[in-house]
Order: sequence, then structure tokens, then C-alpha cells
Amino acid sequence: MTDSKLIVALDFPTLHEADGFLKKIKGADCRLKVGKELFTAEGPRVIDLIKNYNFEIFLDLKFHDIPNTVNKAIKASCSHGVWMVNVHASGGKAMLDAAHDAIAGSNHKPLLIAVTVLTSFDENSFDRLGFKKGLKDQIIHLSSLAKESNLDGIVCSANDIASISSIIKDENFLFVTPGIRLKGNSNDDQKRINTPAEAIKNGSDYIVIGRPITEHDNPLDLIKQINAQI
Repeated sequence: MTDSKLIVALDFPTLHEADGFLKKIKGADCRLKVGKELFTAEGPRVIDLIKNYNFEIFLDLKFHDIPNTVNKAIKASCSHGVWMVNVHASGGKAMLDAAHDAIAGSNHKPLLIAVTVLTSFDENSFDRLGFKKGLKDQIIHLSSLAKESNLDGIVCSANDIASISSIIKDENFLFVTPGIRLKGNSNDDQKRINTPAEAIKNGSDYIVIGRPITEHDNPLDLIKQINAQI
């Protein structure tokens, strides 16, 4: 168990490459996120590998399907003993309720959070999806749905936390923030970004950082530097 607010995205295509990185950061004070690429390529054995290094795991598969399917997928996720799982809030209230019910009925109960709007969207790209609400209003709406379904929190940009907190007044509601870049880093495909310190100042409970750490020459040292900033 760690008190660190840092989640490192283990974005590698193979178990071999992931293991190589894990050797470099052995003993680091952080949690790890497993996403679609690595889990699709290697399956649950990546969870077993990470557990061998004693890291807690955020299983980032962003389930978005009919309620019954999501319920069963969350139950399966619980069986792996992970620390956190997530769904897309845009799956709707019934789907969010089904996800919550799955955890309530499981022996192991990970944190359950909902993705609002991906941080790769800006106002212009979001408008092209055709939603009636604008980007900011949609984020607040989806956050409220997650809260109504008793989820533990949401995934959102740190830029959105103030407006969400003005509606959801619950200090235990978690804000998990991707789109984190260090000063001097490329934005890559992220649009709504912050530095680690900015995100924590804005109210993030956890920050997710991938490429700036995984592509660094000395990731263990960088993790220590980031923890010192937050």
C-alpha cells in the first residue's frame, strides 16, 4: 500500500517490455495502470507479473457496453484483485448502477471510477460528436451521473475539477487525472493537459503519467522527483 498520488501508465505492447520496465522501477513509490493494449496482448498474466513486483494496479479497460455485460466484466476484474477499475460514464445510469452492483457483490472491492470525456478532446473535436451539451457541461453531467450511481470518483482533466466540485460537494469523491505532462514534454495526442504540480493544486487525488516516465532514461529517479513535487 502506498500513499503516493502517482499512477504510472504501463503502456507497453508486450509482457517482455513491461517486465523490463518493471525491473527499472522496482521498489518505486507509485501505482501502475494497465490499459487496453497490454491487457489485450497478454491477458491476466500481466496482472500476475505486476503483483510479483508488489505494485497496486489500476485496470484501465474503460468498459462501455450494455449493463449486463459491464456487470460481468467488472466481476471478472474484481477476481484479479486489482486496486481500481473504470467504466465510461456515457454508458448511462443503468450501466453505472450495474458496475456498482458488481463490486458490491464481490469479495474483493476495488475503487470504481468513471471516465467523463477523454482528455484527447478539446472543444472543437468534442463538438463534432454531435452532443447537445458543450464539452464542459457534458463533463459536469457525466460526473453527476457517476455520483448518483455511488461510484468512487471520475477520470477528468484537472482543468475541470473546480467546476465539478461546485456541483458535487463530496470530499471523498475522487478525481483521477490523465493528460499530465512534465515541463518541456511533447503534448502527444493530449489536448487538456497539466503538470503534476498544477493538477494536484487544482484538486486531483491521483495523476496518471505514461510516456514521460516510461520513455525516460532513469524512470525510478523521475518517479522520485515527481513524488517530491506532489
